[in-house]
Amino acid sequence: MKKYNAILIGNGTMGKRHRARFESCGVEFVAIYDSKECTVKSPLESLDADFVVIASPASTHYNYVKDFLNRGIPVFVEKPLATTAAEAQELVDLALSKEVPLFVAQSECFNPIFLNFRKQMVAELKMAKRDADGKINLKLEFRREHGYSERCRDVNVALDLMVHDLSMFLTMFKYENVQLENFVNSGDDESWAFLRVVSGEYAGVEACIKVNRNSNKDVRMISASFDDAEYIVSLAKYRGNGEVEHVSDSLDNEHRFFLRLLHGACKDWGRRAAQNAANAVKIAAG
Repeated sequence: MKKYNAILIGNGTMGKRHRARFESCGVEFVAIYDSKECTVKSPLESLDADFVVIASPASTHYNYVKDFLNRGIPVFVEKPLATTAAEAQELVDLALSKEVPLFVAQSECFNPIFLNFRKQMVAELKMAKRDADGKINLKLEFRREHGYSERCRDVNVALDLMVHDLSMFLTMFKYENVQLENFVNSGDDESWAFLRVVSGEYAGVEACIKVNRNSNKDVRMISASFDDAEYIVSLAKYRGNGEVEHVSDSLDNEHRFFLRLLHGACKDWGRRAAQNAANAVKIAAG
């Protein structure tokens, strides 16, 4: 495997995690930039590498991603891709026009627990009963809650957390078949989205997505209710004391996938994943 050189923008919690995993794959970080640490003395414009990891605050993603794509440098960026629908789509279109890989780190889409759940749901949907109009009666609920944190306060909870669940939902159902029925914000820390699949093979499916980043609970779960069956899955592992244990496979899987993109594999899948990330922002940003 080729040895890659990379740049890291943002050396906080997620920046350190991404760096450690890429280094375990043989990647060497030739420059690390963090506004608090000031570890890079030369201007960003002079930096060059095989790819860049952007884990800076969400409000800075658009400018960084656009700059590196314009320079022809592949981008691995933390979610959300951008903070507005227009900017998110602009970046996806730019990556396509420049033919430069763009990958958004939405790790839940690579969570083996979710991947197994999605596989089960696809099988169930194929056999699901339909009403007289041919619609499927399936109600999904996504819940994501955790306690207050000072991290990611530059964006609201929908762009911080809900994009995870939206991206998972959109790997199961096509964006063009989905309609946003209602969106409720309760301050910066709590939101609900109500979605319906209105056309296509799975018309009739409904989903409620609830997120809260100032909760006394720590929850990451999906429930699915058919007429005659119900499934509930936790996306997190829990220690004996009730604390959440990070599912390392999720990050490992997405890093390996990105490196495959750099090798030239899975190009169509990569383009769809980038568009999925932009579509999640379109819903979350309202």
